[in-house]
Amino acid sequence: MINPARQNARRRAYVNAEIVAPAQGLAGRGGILIEDGWILDVGPKVTKDSVGSSAQITDCKGVALIPGLIDMRVFTGEPGTEYRETLASASEAAAAGGVTTMIVMPNTQPVIDDAAIVDFILRRARDTASVRVAAMAAITKGLQGELMTEIGLLKEAGAVAITEGTKAVASANVFRRALTYAKDFDLLVVQHVEEPTLSTGVMNAGEAASRLGLSGNPAMAEVIMLERDLRLVEMTGARYHASQISSRQSVEVMRAAKAKGLPVTCGVSIHHLVLNENDIGAYRTFFKLSPPLRAEEDRRALVEALSDGTIDVIVSGHDPHSADTKRLPFAEAAYGAIGLETMLSAALGLHHNDGVPMARLVETMSSMPAGILRLETGRLAPGAPADFALLDKHLSWTVEKDGLRSRAKNSPFERRTLEGRAVETVVAGESVFAYARR
Repeated sequence: MINPARQNARRRAYVNAEIVAPAQGLAGRGGILIEDGWILDVGPKVTKDSVGSSAQITDCKGVALIPGLIDMRVFTGEPGTEYRETLASASEAAAAGGVTTMIVMPNTQPVIDDAAIVDFILRRARDTASVRVAAMAAITKGLQGELMTEIGLLKEAGAVAITEGTKAVASANVFRRALTYAKDFDLLVVQHVEEPTLSTGVMNAGEAASRLGLSGNPAMAEVIMLERDLRLVEMTGARYHASQISSRQSVEVMRAAKAKGLPVTCGVSIHHLVLNENDIGAYRTFFKLSPPLRAEEDRRALVEALSDGTIDVIVSGHDPHSADTKRLPFAEAAYGAIGLETMLSAALGLHHNDGVPMARLVETMSSMPAGILRLETGRLAPGAPADFALLDKHLSWTVEKDGLRSRAKNSPFERRTLEGRAVETVVAGESVFAYARR
């Protein structure tokens, strides 16, 4: 984990905010007092009068103050394909979305499968990124699914988990050994749950795919891999996280695994929570994702599972691609969409439209990922890093590609108006983003 060096030695206070920090039991009007990049105090006692002249004061005027968000699934092009995204440009998009920690995937060139490359990522982030950056390393060398990486050395170098990123480890034996070694080193194993020989289609299998004449990817491809993995977790006792589930059946499988007491968690991308297969419309490739957008009944099941705690984490699934890999016939286009800057705003739609409590949304994007990854961020408490965001829940804005900070522009929310956004983001006590109201 890299702590940004930019720390403000002055004492500062943000007062008159609506604090939303469920992990610390904070809800209601109050403020936060920070110094040298750390939180000194937080809650209703921090007011303009209590702080007095001892600190520089910012009046939040009633907007929400939330822990800095942690995005557990971010793809960048650095190293190797910086034209897609750099750590610097991704961090700018993250800051604009209230994300103060981004966890980058190992799918780079070269692959993050060696301790030296983990070290390079962390050093590069320290020099260029405006938010905190941590890395997940590869489970197998070159992401080839055959030879395991040096898990202990990767953890020692700073990797917070191991994963294959965009694909699953197909070999049950290789994955069993990876889980066994990860258990010995107490390292989280993250899996992209798609059985590769079944997930050969380009969108969700069903009526919509038939109507569009596109090959289908059945939900069972996800369920079969998930059930296999959970059996191996039961055998090894390793900590396991399904990075993105997308179907009603997967929700049921995860619910049963948690009821058995297995050390498992799961995430869902914001796109699968607010979009469905019908949004693909006339072959719109910005909606081509892996796993694919499912039916509306699956989306509703995911929202319900998020509310009841079956799903632990919301991720952006930020996967930038250039126009020459997206402006193609649907079947030929690359998978993936950007999401760092829009994750929080889109999630607020679940609060406004689906009744998901604001506290639950904040929890799934801050304290829950922090707990799963064992990070010190994601919380508002004395002694914690001063990472937080100010959020105007009712500020409407339209997603325009020229206004997005990511180098890539493949957003499924392009030209959509979203309600709510981060208006200031603070990392290690320093403001790294402030929204310019027009």
